[in-house]
Amino acid sequence: MASNQEQTRAHGGHHHHHHHDNVYLTSTNKNDAAVRITRLGLYSNLAMAIAKGAGGYVFNSQSMIADAWHSLTDLASDILTLATVSWSIKPPSDRFPAGFGKVESLGSLGVSGMLLAGGVFMCTGSCETLYAHFLLDPAQAAELAAHSHGHSHSHGHEGPSIHAAWLAAGTVLIKEWLYHATMKVARERKSSVLSSNAVHHRIDSLTGIVTLLVILGANFLANAAWLDPVGGLLISLMVIRAGFGNTISAVYELADKTIDDDVKKSVRKHAQASLAKVSEGHQIEIRDISGIKSGQNYLIDIEAAVPGGWTVEDCREVEETIRDQVGHTVRGARRIRVRFIAKEQEIAVQFDEFIPGSVSPPPSEPEDEQEHDHDHGDKKSH
Repeated sequence: MASNQEQTRAHGGHHHHHHHDNVYLTSTNKNDAAVRITRLGLYSNLAMAIAKGAGGYVFNSQSMIADAWHSLTDLASDILTLATVSWSIKPPSDRFPAGFGKVESLGSLGVSGMLLAGGVFMCTGSCETLYAHFLLDPAQAAELAAHSHGHSHSHGHEGPSIHAAWLAAGTVLIKEWLYHATMKVARERKSSVLSSNAVHHRIDSLTGIVTLLVILGANFLANAAWLDPVGGLLISLMVIRAGFGNTISAVYELADKTIDDDVKKSVRKHAQASLAKVSEGHQIEIRDISGIKSGQNYLIDIEAAVPGGWTVEDCREVEETIRDQVGHTVRGARRIRVRFIAKEQEIAVQFDEFIPGSVSPPPSEPEDEQEHDHDHGDKKSH
């Protein structure tokens, strides 16, 4: 209730401002939660990429050096996230009448695609290492390792230094905090691209745990060289699963999959509640709720049945009331269109607003064409 009142005060009585707090998602507003957590993640990835790269070199940890490269790829993810978040809330234009929400959907597809590709790359590398470890003789495995890691740094002893464990543990704690903080904002904003970015932080955290275990295992267990590729394989499979799921979600959004059932229920609930503010509102029936998700924005269509004798002015009053109520109370409701049908009319067939495509032309059309062609042929013969 308090949140609704705050939203009402923020709207200042303007009927058609259904932005909610999405208008604050802009890269120039450093105080916005989404922008702030994304930038914090970007700076953290940069700092950790440098720290893990230097630490992996100094402490002779190949897994940490690989983790540093992974952090660098996340920098591109953060930049893409920040760019799409700030772009997607731009107001509609004549050229883009539905707004720019799909830009965020494209950004989500790009971020999750990077996640998926990185997982496949990590999986391939782990499989190659396991193949060399278990199926090749020591000389061949050493040759393959030298070819794969020709620029590796050596300190005169095998395995990473135990001091690398402190650095790995620190990155795990930072990434876990970033995951929870980013996911909290993503759930509040219902932002798919922020959610994808949060998953990146969680994967980094899990990767850091594997790196930590590998470092500890290499220092305290005998013949534990297999730990690194096995751990990398498990993490890569988790990365692939998360990347695939987010990629499918982004594709569905770009393909205009319908809004979730919980959003439909919320829209129906508040649209029904708004009818109490309309004279003769008890005669109105909310028949259907549909819509699509465009980035953080919901483009909603509501079908309302009213008495057949109502005037355009009567319907307009209902539309204004429904749009105002739903726009103030349903987060992300960016565009709300109300379609009116006569209450006496039978329930309309679903998707009846689409023009049915003709499989074959009308019978009269080919006859007219034949007559035209015949006349044209007669003129030619003369």
